[in-house]
Amino acid sequence: MSKQPYSKDHFELSSPPFDSVSQVRFSPTNPDQLLVSSWDTTVRFYDITANEQKAKFDHRAAVLACTFGDGTHAYSGGLDMGVREIDLTTEKVTFLGQHENAVSAVNYVREQNVLITGSWDQSLRFWDPRAETPGVSSHTLPERVYHMDVVNHTLVVAMASRLFHIYDVRKMSEPAQTRESSLKFMTRSLACMADGQGYAIGSVEGRIGVEYFDPSQEAQDKKYAFKCHRQAIDDVDHVWPVNALAFHPVYNTFASAGSDGTVSIWDHKVKKRLRQYPKYATAIPSIAFNADGTRLAVGVSYTWDDGEEGAKTAERPAIWIRKTGEEVKALRGVAFLLTWAASDGSTQREATMHLASYRPIDGLVYGHEASVLANAPHCDSGLRDTAVSRRTSCLVGGAE
Repeated sequence: MSKQPYSKDHFELSSPPFDSVSQVRFSPTNPDQLLVSSWDTTVRFYDITANEQKAKFDHRAAVLACTFGDGTHAYSGGLDMGVREIDLTTEKVTFLGQHENAVSAVNYVREQNVLITGSWDQSLRFWDPRAETPGVSSHTLPERVYHMDVVNHTLVVAMASRLFHIYDVRKMSEPAQTRESSLKFMTRSLACMADGQGYAIGSVEGRIGVEYFDPSQEAQDKKYAFKCHRQAIDDVDHVWPVNALAFHPVYNTFASAGSDGTVSIWDHKVKKRLRQYPKYATAIPSIAFNADGTRLAVGVSYTWDDGEEGAKTAERPAIWIRKTGEEVKALRGVAFLLTWAASDGSTQREATMHLASYRPIDGLVYGHEASVLANAPHCDSGLRDTAVSRRTSCLVGGAE
């Protein structure tokens, strides 16, 4: 049983799946509508405000991926190799076609009304669900598809062997770019930035890479990777996979979730963690922000990192909904003037510092006349150690 505290701002959905969660996805138009696919062979449709399961759709095998099309249609794919359209109003399920192996990823491009599926059969397929013959095209890949995401007209495909293809979905004759992962181990998660500038990837060995689409050297010099979802226990470093990533639709910060049961919020522009939420009962295979960014869905379930032995004591699956707050807002740095008395008794000095280098993880906002240095762990230690009379005017995290 999850030991997370219940409140109107953080609660567990009723009627969760019976087996591990594979994906959680919010509606692009209705912030209260959520899809959850599961290894229990179902796709479940929820109204999170009412905390109600509106419908359940059975499949022949485990469902690995799901997505919304518009507000009334959804799509799914999984181990039975089939691609299905789900009418959420009439609850009718339409079989569109199939791959030659499991369907591992499903995305819908609303600007073109096209469904894209990726498979372990090393192919991408495009579908027009409105057409009498839904299958539009098939595109061969060098490896199995693990993950996909799309922003505007840019499609990113993460494959086995750490390969990546980046496509313009309007020109699928060949990839616009081919890349190798900047991370050394298998790709476990992928998400495109909300502003369309790039994407983030997570690996099985507790690292996240931040990449940019622009192939220019200037843009590529901005990419970086960092360690996360790690903990030292009894002087032994434990490393967990980064199972899921999701960018905030308004602030372009992103959330990461791992097999350590934690969710962290990051500002990739200033390379800082903004918040880590309290730990959940077990691993987190999928997360998603809703359309307006006011809620975060957290799928909690065993991810088989410890094999059959771990399954014997695994917690039951759960879907948690968390209200987001100041912690998801990007840092907005501002220069400010600081005066202090040096510890050696010399005359006062003045310095200009940039607040983008500091934000307290607990989300507190320091306003006018703030005592910044005493509370600023990222400031220069020489400044922090001085006894001061300081007067500052500052902005933190967008608060004025």
